[in-house]
Amino acid sequence: MTTRYTDEEWEGIIQETEKGVLVDEGRGYPLPHGGVGGEGFTKTIDHTLLKLDAKGNQFDDLCAEARVNKFATVCVRPQWVSKCVNDLKGSDIRVASVIGFHEGTHDLSTKVQELRDSLESGALELDVVINWPELKAKKYSSIYNELATLRTQAPHPVLLKLILETSQLDRHQIIAGCVLAGAAHFDFVKTSTGFNGPGASVENVRLMAACCERLAVKAQDGNPRQMSVKASGGIRTLDDALKMFEAGASRLGTSGGVWIAKEAKQQAGGGGESNGERPGMTTRLFTDY
Repeated sequence: MTTRYTDEEWEGIIQETEKGVLVDEGRGYPLPHGGVGGEGFTKTIDHTLLKLDAKGNQFDDLCAEARVNKFATVCVRPQWVSKCVNDLKGSDIRVASVIGFHEGTHDLSTKVQELRDSLESGALELDVVINWPELKAKKYSSIYNELATLRTQAPHPVLLKLILETSQLDRHQIIAGCVLAGAAHFDFVKTSTGFNGPGASVENVRLMAACCERLAVKAQDGNPRQMSVKASGGIRTLDDALKMFEAGASRLGTSGGVWIAKEAKQQAGGGGESNGERPGMTTRLFTDY
């Protein structure tokens, strides 16, 4: 779906999609390949550091932890992409950058510049914050134009994830965000920035997974193409992670990845409860001293 529509036409498409979105509350999605404790498990984690006052040595630590635990990516702000790419040389760990973070209300030119800077610095995945106030106002054409422009600027194989900020949206608006992401050929829809209200919930992840299944289309090569779901915000423990996987997420954004990996290895090995300091239960823009 690449044709431009009016806001009213988009609303009709969204309503029609909503009719076909069936959420099966009793369905449990499978765990990543290898199950708990396997390398496939840690390869679902975007190891995240987005605090505004984070220092260079913290990113060194972030990348070292990602190497040890074999995470999928490190997720950082654009100005730290180059450093992380350098720190991760020789590994298969990718660097993800955030675009329009965390408000989502940046103008398109700013988002495009952040995207270009991130790609030039070596990012291979981009987590883009939707302009959710516009989404709530049903300014669908404006949002689609922005997303399609960003996709053009970052063609595949760059992975694009659209952050919906689900804490600020109702069911219809979450589905609308998924429809627009799919129309613009994004690869993932993501729950939250983690900085604005509650993060990922089982209910919203289930809804997004069902919506992605409904929106699945055949690509030009004849193979099915379906967006995936990234759960982010408030995921601190193995139990949190397992709930998100069961609800339909295939990627997790968390600053608690090391703890989750530790708990997973202990559970896989038949060990008891993890020792040490459990991650804090809230995400803040600045470090607490």
